[in-house]
Amino acid sequence: MTGSFRVDRREFVVSATAAAAFLGINSRMVFAESPAAADLMAKGYYSFKVGDIEVTTISDGIWQKPHDPGFIKNATVEETKAALTAAGLPSESVPIPFTVTVVRTGGRTIMFDSGTGAQLAPTAGKLAANMAAAGIDAGKIDMVVITHFHPDHIFGLMQKETNAQVYPDAQIVVPKKELAWWTDPGVLAKLPENRQGLAKRIQSTLPTWKNLTAAEDGADVAPGIVAVGAYGHTPGHTTYIVGSGKDQLVVLADITNIPALFVRHPEWHAAFDGDPVMAEASRRRMFDRVIADNVIMTGYHFGMPGAGRIQKDGNGYAYVPLA
Repeated sequence: MTGSFRVDRREFVVSATAAAAFLGINSRMVFAESPAAADLMAKGYYSFKVGDIEVTTISDGIWQKPHDPGFIKNATVEETKAALTAAGLPSESVPIPFTVTVVRTGGRTIMFDSGTGAQLAPTAGKLAANMAAAGIDAGKIDMVVITHFHPDHIFGLMQKETNAQVYPDAQIVVPKKELAWWTDPGVLAKLPENRQGLAKRIQSTLPTWKNLTAAEDGADVAPGIVAVGAYGHTPGHTTYIVGSGKDQLVVLADITNIPALFVRHPEWHAAFDGDPVMAEASRRRMFDRVIADNVIMTGYHFGMPGAGRIQKDGNGYAYVPLA
């Protein structure tokens, strides 16, 4: 798989660069959208292998976020629209997709994050239907590994009205640092009013679940799956490395939001980042790591296929999707 991908990628890079030169435009590459993205979004999932690991990225839908001058703290709405246009995306709004990664490894089915639970954007909440379309039985998920506690990542763990567990038979693994921060009795005083409801919901659910395990940074959360702290987006935001040696998958979670904006411009600071300076440092460090190791990564807000590689591109980076 790796060899054939390199051939496709080289041809893609060469053709894109040549086309840019022919058209007389900036020769820096803008890879943010796969030509197959629309078809894969309609299909709802994308499957591939990394060594012996079976990987499926599953769409939970998309949020068309209205433009907001406060969304990117150090970029204007006009700059945001220009970046979307440069990536071949519509610029009327900011398309923020939600994409869950599921792996089958070591005889277990492990899901990273749980989607929105149909409790956020009306055009999201498609995880259950698309999981079934991909042939994955939600009742047979062995483990759900959480990257951080933002609503679009954990609301799929709990029913909207009752907070009853959606995956009561699965082991739920969360970053220990993230759990400690959100369940600290003093956290409400640190949060704006619009975030206090999230903290209260977390405190009334996760700590009471007997199937929940808190994992330290660097811990093996399952055989062949290692937690790697990448803080800043939230206090305990954690990425995960799946596999070993050259056959690795890195689940980047929210190390960045959509590639057209924050891979291309890693210096841009999104409103979603709790500590934007730390988040940028984590983003650059993790991007440099996946480049150095030449490994495939998945991104929660990367859209379908939700998986690819990162390469250095001038002062920023380029995302090269698999499909």
